[in-house]
Amino acid sequence: MAVNRLDRINEEVKKQLSDIIRDVKDPRVSIMATIVSVSVTNDYKSAKVRVSVYDTDQKVRTDTIDALNNAAGFISRELGNRMKIRRLPQITFSLDSSIEYSVHIGEILSRLNIPKDDD
Repeated sequence: MAVNRLDRINEEVKKQLSDIIRDVKDPRVSIMATIVSVSVTNDYKSAKVRVSVYDTDQKVRTDTIDALNNAAGFISRELGNRMKIRRLPQITFSLDSSIEYSVHIGEILSRLNIPKDDD
C-alpha cells in the first residue's frame, strides 16, 4: 500500500514540476526540457529528478541542468504551494540521455541497409 502512495506522489510531483519549469525565467533553461522521472525517497526528504533536454548541443543540456539546480529553491517553494505533502523534498536535477541514445540507435539501425524479405 505504501508503494502505491509513493508512486502516486512521484507522478504528482512529476506533473507539477513539468508545469513549474515552464515558469522558470532563466534563459539557460531550454524549452525542450522534459521531466522523465521523479524518485522521491520514502521519508520525503529528497527527490531525484531526471530531465531530458532534446538538443544537439551538450552545453545547452548542461546549462539547463545547472539552471534548474540553481533554481531548486524557487522550484521547491512553488511545489509546496501547489501540493500539500508532509515534507518538501530537496530536489536534485540530473541529465537523462536515454532519448538521445535511442535516437542514435535508430540512426544506426536505419543505416544498416538490411534488405526486406518479400514473403
